[in-house]
Amino acid sequence: MASVSIASQSTMASEGVESTITLYKIVLLGDSSVGKSNLLLRFIRNTFILDSKPTIGVEFFTKTVQIENNKLVKAQIWDTAGQERYQFIASSYYRKAVGAALVYDTSSRKSFEHVAKWLKVAEENCEPGCTMMLIGNKIDLPSEHRQVTFRDGQEFAERNGMSFVETSALDSTGVSVAFQQLVQEIYWVQSQKEEEERERRRSLGMDGDSLLDPSEEKKQDSNANHSFKLNPYGPKTSDGNRKRGCCGGGGGGGV
Repeated sequence: MASVSIASQSTMASEGVESTITLYKIVLLGDSSVGKSNLLLRFIRNTFILDSKPTIGVEFFTKTVQIENNKLVKAQIWDTAGQERYQFIASSYYRKAVGAALVYDTSSRKSFEHVAKWLKVAEENCEPGCTMMLIGNKIDLPSEHRQVTFRDGQEFAERNGMSFVETSALDSTGVSVAFQQLVQEIYWVQSQKEEEERERRRSLGMDGDSLLDPSEEKKQDSNANHSFKLNPYGPKTSDGNRKRGCCGGGGGGGV
């Protein structure tokens, strides 16, 4: 399968009016059997496979998502193999991803401890500044099976600047909330980056709305000593600071 470029666009006609829909590539990362495939199936098709087999390689699904101001974007979500022997293959599909969901099983302490490894994989292979979300899955299991508390997940997410949601793919708790929030955050980040890129180009005397091939732009920019720093992204709170969300599932969870 071919990977999709960052924020690529497709055009559709509706009632005679053309509109552009942005496509965001998102990857699911985590150990084998934490429930990545069923999370994706629940979000895309509202289905659940009880005897789901481990993913071999990668597969993806695409869904149109409505975000703020009734804007429509397409989320292309890639389910990647969590088994070690498939990592070399799977990692090649992380390229150009602008969003990543790091998934662990709340009944498996080991899968939670491995999240740091998956975070590093995402940082090394996805797009710079990739928007991350931490998902603790399978909260539908009996409480005596839980090995990772909500606070554990929340603290990890806060330390690493990402949102956190607990889910159950089995009963759908938190699944739509998680993906909807991730897509919304990606939109905030990418919109801000696009605006900053337009401002940078204007400062260099270029057309802020035109896009050059990176190699051509590098030629034009070779004599410029210009740098810029990306600001924090997300909705502003009343004190003017940006915030990240943390959402908890209800009493149940997902597989």
